[in-house]
Amino acid sequence: MLEKLRTTGLSWLWLSVMVFILDQWSKIKIIQNFEYGETVAVLPLFNLSYQRNPGAAFSFLAGQSGWQLWFFSGIAFFVTGLLCYWLAQQPRDKLRLNIAYTLVIGGALGNVADRIMYGYVVDFIDLYWDVYHYATFNIADVAISIGAALVVLDAVIQMKQESKTSKEDIHKDTNS
Repeated sequence: MLEKLRTTGLSWLWLSVMVFILDQWSKIKIIQNFEYGETVAVLPLFNLSYQRNPGAAFSFLAGQSGWQLWFFSGIAFFVTGLLCYWLAQQPRDKLRLNIAYTLVIGGALGNVADRIMYGYVVDFIDLYWDVYHYATFNIADVAISIGAALVVLDAVIQMKQESKTSKEDIHKDTNS
């Protein structure tokens, strides 16, 4: 088992732990230093704003009676298990996918911890332009988004490489 931790994508789980710690630390600091709903301007286009999201992305299902807490937690645990399985199948040096999966795991577990401890996810990053505000989010959401983008990028690069290889094979066959 220890060998699998050293030679597979599971060796990158330290990144999940770091994301989880940074996410939870930032949320604790917001809870300790802000009143619910309080907003502080930090930079043009960026505020810190303590918000609570009982739903998922963009407050999806936030108005429900509470079942969504267990639903989204279950999804997060399922995805975490699936990604850990995939990490165990990957070689350690497949950086893009290993980093992507571990970012998603750390972010998913960070938001699940909030749901279990508070009954909602703590959000505090408020980006805006003029009077238009993007949905408030947190470090876990950033990690999940970057991880998902890396998965898509990896898929695009894989498709291009496979297409190039396929074209080269066709070219070899026609020249033979």
